[in-house]
Amino acid sequence: MKDFKTLKVWEKAHNLTLEVYRVVLTFPRNEMYGLTSQIKRSCVSISANIAEGCGRKSDAELARFLQISMGSASELEYHLLLSRDIGFLVSDDYQRLNDGVIEIKRMLSAFIKKLTAER
Repeated sequence: MKDFKTLKVWEKAHNLTLEVYRVVLTFPRNEMYGLTSQIKRSCVSISANIAEGCGRKSDAELARFLQISMGSASELEYHLLLSRDIGFLVSDDYQRLNDGVIEIKRMLSAFIKKLTAER
């Protein structure tokens, strides 16, 4: 069992979630239960699955939850792109958030490789 709060990838995912919550406040109110909700859920899922995986018994289980986090990160990446393309996100916000997602995906990938190589 690992303490998820000590992982740099979890910290980055958590900070991205905080930033996403701030940015989506600017989205149209009628999107509260649509795209805004989807963005929040996919973003929260990244750090939540890292945390859940850290609470499991084995590195294999942790790696599985990191893969789930990777899927959520890809989902968020698309939601951000859609938000930009329909005019909900200004270019600077999109670029900053997207760069954060890409960095997290790279970190997750490296972590997964490390865990699976150790088996």
